[in-house]
Amino acid sequence: MNDIRNFCIIAHIDHGKSTLADRLLDVTKSVTSREKMDQLLDNMDLERERGITIKSHAIQMDYQRGTEKFRINLIDTPGHVDFSYEVSRSIAACEGALLVVDAAQGIQAQTISNLYLAIEHDLEIVPVLNKVDLPSANPEEVEDQIIDLIGCKREDILRVSAKTGFGVPELLDALVDRVPAPKGDASAPLQAVIFDSVYNSFRGIEAIFRVKNGVIRKGEAVKFMATGKTYFADEIGVLRLNKEPRDFVAAGDVGYIISGIKEAKEVKVGDTITSVANPAEAAVAGFEDVKPMVFAGIYPVETEEFEELRGALEKLRLNDASLTFEAETSAALGFGFRCGFLGMLHMEIVQERLEREFNMTVITTVPNVSYFAYTKADVDKALLVTNPSDYPDPSGLDRIEEPFIKAQVITKSDFVGAVMSLCIDKRGVITGQNYLTADRVELNFDMPLAEIVFDFYDRLKTISRGYASFDYHPIGYRASHLVKVDIMLNGDPIDALSALIHKDKSYDIGRRLCEKLKELIPRQQFVIAIQAAIGAKIIARETLSALRKDVTAKCYGGDISRKRKLLEKQKEGKKRMRQLGNVEIPQTAFLAVLKLND
Repeated sequence: MNDIRNFCIIAHIDHGKSTLADRLLDVTKSVTSREKMDQLLDNMDLERERGITIKSHAIQMDYQRGTEKFRINLIDTPGHVDFSYEVSRSIAACEGALLVVDAAQGIQAQTISNLYLAIEHDLEIVPVLNKVDLPSANPEEVEDQIIDLIGCKREDILRVSAKTGFGVPELLDALVDRVPAPKGDASAPLQAVIFDSVYNSFRGIEAIFRVKNGVIRKGEAVKFMATGKTYFADEIGVLRLNKEPRDFVAAGDVGYIISGIKEAKEVKVGDTITSVANPAEAAVAGFEDVKPMVFAGIYPVETEEFEELRGALEKLRLNDASLTFEAETSAALGFGFRCGFLGMLHMEIVQERLEREFNMTVITTVPNVSYFAYTKADVDKALLVTNPSDYPDPSGLDRIEEPFIKAQVITKSDFVGAVMSLCIDKRGVITGQNYLTADRVELNFDMPLAEIVFDFYDRLKTISRGYASFDYHPIGYRASHLVKVDIMLNGDPIDALSALIHKDKSYDIGRRLCEKLKELIPRQQFVIAIQAAIGAKIIARETLSALRKDVTAKCYGGDISRKRKLLEKQKEGKKRMRQLGNVEIPQTAFLAVLKLND
């Protein structure tokens, strides 16, 4: 165990985590020149297209220093706030963390957030200054920021360039020297914590684990403690670039197990694997359950694909433990699922992965957050409202509470005014302002989560020219004056377009939503009334005029009364069509509310 080192790389988006992982693999000769490619560990098409890490990726490297040989387990983590659950699980499997900071951009919001996660787990922090070869790099100033943040010495900070490979061999030496070897007892009963899993359509579920105590051997009977089910370890091994089978994986190491499990719900991230012959007394404390921030309905376009969609979501949850879902029905869309996401980017990625990996075409409804409603009949009993259709009757409502967050924005001092006015416009209250350096400011706000769900992040990036970084964490529920705005087409409410909105903004949003839907809904051969209503009160209306079919085209010459007769006949038909006509709503209309500012 003294030869093993487990560490992860944590940083803000675009500070060079995946590129640094590539250089570490090069220096340790873990990949051949034929296998080499940029962002090697980002093996998902979506990750490559967007240039972001979505999943944590574990890989084992061998490193020889003189006569000493080390086995190094590296976990590359995502940088976006929506994937922070991936980071927290990776941190739980490690003893050390490389804190990577861009020498040109300095410390950003997610750098601080991920650092606190690592400190909570008592990880050894190795500060790394990346991109020192850039002309815009300002290493001395950024080193001062790191010293202020973690209180290390200047000589502890390693200067590297992940692009050119400068300083990477020294970084490996520092890792081996500073990161402690894992603790654990190889002779104790087996305890292995699952921190990730993947669905393989040929071999079933592959669970990735970190052995805390004991040894897991090929072919032995193992028990998953959360479900209480037993399986045989058909194959175990370590994660190189490809999976490498082994006869055993001992305490302190990271490995994978394939035991022919086909049911996705039988494997839970955070579960403990133990031996049937010599079981452990207790499971290792798992990870805290994830709390979804944003809810949206996902419905199959074809209703009969409901069960296929359930299977696809279960397989996707194996690979993305922060996704939660439960079945629901909608009058407009039929059977579907209410899904919980960690943010808007997470929702977008899940939708894309369903379409690409499982070939499922889905309709996503307007995202919203969860609320607590209290009725006058029972003032102390909270009703959880995750869908506007669950909103209780307003006449019997005592109060409704919505989730608030503490938002942290780090930006250049030139944009402070614009950022403040954006946050105040989003019902935020400023709670703190702190100058990190002469031109970098940290702003803290308390604001409703519902306000950042839609376009907050995009607008923040726009007004700060991409310089502002944003991070948040929940701080509980507070009472707010919210109303339910319903959208009706020809008097029929469309439940998938309903939203809970603050009363002060309801009229404006209702009007703009009607205008947007008028643009998006295709015209029919009958008039469509698009209305926004609060209860029985209509607050906005737009009328989509009918397509006029020229019925008199075939009538040439003759008396005007012949044409009038045809037009009267058409008028009668239009009335009947208006009563019976169904309006087809395109997918873009369901997400219209997200683009109200476009």
